[in-house]
Amino acid sequence: MQNPRWLEWARRLQAVAQTGLAYGNNAFDLGRYGEIRSIAAEMMTEGAGMEGNLAMAAAFAREAGYATPKTDVRAAVIEAGKVLLVREREDGAWSLPGGWADVGEAPSVAAVREVREESGYEVVARKLAAVYDRDRHGHPPIPFHAYKLFFVCELRGGAAAASVETSEAGFFGEDELPPLSLTRVTAKQIGHMFEHWRHPEWPTSFD
Repeated sequence: MQNPRWLEWARRLQAVAQTGLAYGNNAFDLGRYGEIRSIAAEMMTEGAGMEGNLAMAAAFAREAGYATPKTDVRAAVIEAGKVLLVREREDGAWSLPGGWADVGEAPSVAAVREVREESGYEVVARKLAAVYDRDRHGHPPIPFHAYKLFFVCELRGGAAAASVETSEAGFFGEDELPPLSLTRVTAKQIGHMFEHWRHPEWPTSFD
C-alpha cells in the first residue's frame, strides 16, 4: 500500500513548518512557518475526507522541535508456537502489544511495559528483530512518518488482563490469526517474527 502523494506533501510541509517554528528567530519567519503548518493541516484534512481542519491543526501544533519520525515499539511474545495478541478497543481488531515509545524510556523497556499494560503478562525482551519504516510495509496512512521496532520477547509470568486500550489478550497460532489492526501490525510482520523466533541467530531486519 503506497501512501498518496498529497500525504507525502502534507507531511513534508508540516515537518518544514515544525522545524522552522522551533528555530526561527523573527516574527515574520515564524508567521510564515505558522501559515505553512496551517496549509499542511488543510491538505491533510481535505485528503483524508475529514470535516474541518481544527483537529489536524491542533495535532500539528502539539509537535515541537526538530521534526523527526515517531517511534512505535511492538513485542512478539511467542510461547509454545503461539503469539500473544491484544484486542484494541479503538477498532476491535488484534495487534502485537505496543505503542508509541515514551521520552526517556529505552525501546526494549517500552516494549516490556506495553506488554504488561496491554495484556497483563510479564516478559523479557530477548532480541531486536526488526526496524521498519512504517510507510514501506502496507499499513494504512497516518499523518506522521514513523519507524516501527519489533522485539522478540520471552514470557515470564502474569495472566491475561484487559486494559484501558485493550479488551482482551490471547495466544494464536501462526495460521489462526484473528482480524488484525492493520494500522498497527500486518500478518506478514507477525510471520516474520515467527521466523526470528525459530532462527534466533538471524540478524535484525531493517527498512
